[in-house]
Amino acid sequence: MGRPGLVGLAARTAVVAGTATAVSGGMQRRQQQKAQDQYEQQEYEAQQQQAQVDAAAQQAAAQQAAAAPAAPAGGVDIVGELQKLGTLHEQGILSDDEFAAAKAKLLG
Repeated sequence: MGRPGLVGLAARTAVVAGTATAVSGGMQRRQQQKAQDQYEQQEYEAQQQQAQVDAAAQQAAAQQAAAAPAAPAGGVDIVGELQKLGTLHEQGILSDDEFAAAKAKLLG
């Protein structure tokens, strides 16, 4: 009765291995859930920042439209439009490529 037999030893080994697998699986699931939660939080923050940038761009465009002098009858105030584009570009609302395309469209 002192030592377990071969079957008892195999059963004990299976129980230990099963417990280790269960603990490992639980830890993995918790780590994956934590990583998913962090990813979702970062995405939410990025969306909030984008919404703030969009709102600022709309506000700047509205201010530019309100402050711009009226165009001469029958034509476009090219200088005024170029100034608007330059301001939007300086504020980072327009990228270099967008600025160049808008300027080319206005001038050509």
